[in-house]
Amino acid sequence: MNICKYGTHRVIEPKGVLPQAALKISNDMNMYSNEILIDVQSLNIDSASFTQIRTAAKDNQDEIKAKILEIVNSRGKMQNPVTGSGGMLIGTIAKIGDKLSIPDLKVGDKIATLVSLSLTPLKINSINAIHMEIDRVDVDAQAILFETGIYAKLPKDMTEALALAALDVAGAPAQTAKLVKPGDSVLILGGGGKSGMLCCNEAMKRVGPTGNVVALCVLEEDKEKLEVNGLCHKAIIADATKSMEVLEKALAANDGHEYDISFNVVNVENTEMSSILPVKNGGIVYLFSMATSFTKAALGAEGVGKDVTMIVGNGYTKDHAEITLAQLRENPKLREIFENKYI
Repeated sequence: MNICKYGTHRVIEPKGVLPQAALKISNDMNMYSNEILIDVQSLNIDSASFTQIRTAAKDNQDEIKAKILEIVNSRGKMQNPVTGSGGMLIGTIAKIGDKLSIPDLKVGDKIATLVSLSLTPLKINSINAIHMEIDRVDVDAQAILFETGIYAKLPKDMTEALALAALDVAGAPAQTAKLVKPGDSVLILGGGGKSGMLCCNEAMKRVGPTGNVVALCVLEEDKEKLEVNGLCHKAIIADATKSMEVLEKALAANDGHEYDISFNVVNVENTEMSSILPVKNGGIVYLFSMATSFTKAALGAEGVGKDVTMIVGNGYTKDHAEITLAQLRENPKLREIFENKYI
């Protein structure tokens, strides 16, 4: 068999596609020479995926466990068939393929994978615990990282749980750092969640004294948390699925003006127009959420005559792990929130 750096040699069905697009991949843990074997400690399930599974299981932990095992056993990977998304993992390097030369990595190192579980061969022996409020699943499992798979070694100056909470959403704040400019008005839908708080914090750094960062939240406690800790200029309470409600409240929080850029990091469906309507023509709409639909966004923008640049959220950008962890080091208030909520 010809082994591929992208992992196509593990694709079972359909042949000819990459592992992420495959319906089924091999999760045989007899590794190939260009792979890395990981003893897995925890999975951080993508928020949209975990929310869907929780809802379908009516918050019954046994049913949640059964659904996760069903997905992994049938697909060879943790890819929710409804949302299409996965998550990421932390674990210990068990073995490195003999065709790989990675000077900074050795057996025994603890890492967080920064590629999606939707393409990662995974074999779960048992699920030991489910942490419902933080989308985390503790497991006895093994996984394969392909030759092109990216990862981060866990830092020494914070707990594994804290690092995992941040690295799980590392792409969002790093992309925020690339796009937000001084003086921008920024709307962040889902501002009270992990990625939302990190995006807010990064946007606040980037807009400077003449910009405006507005966070949309569902809960009053999240609004207060963001405002008290200086993670945004203003926070508003609205249902992100109700686009006209969002439009009215978002414009009011920006002196009646449309926004330069919006970031969607919510975990529910039907929020595309709430991201698009408040943004001015020529602005940017960044759809990070795995619950968003290209079709709904594209046709919706066309339907209301909005000429905006819409970007599909990419979970990877250069130095995204370092940028994200730096936020927790630089902002003690943000770090304290993460330690209290996600550990």
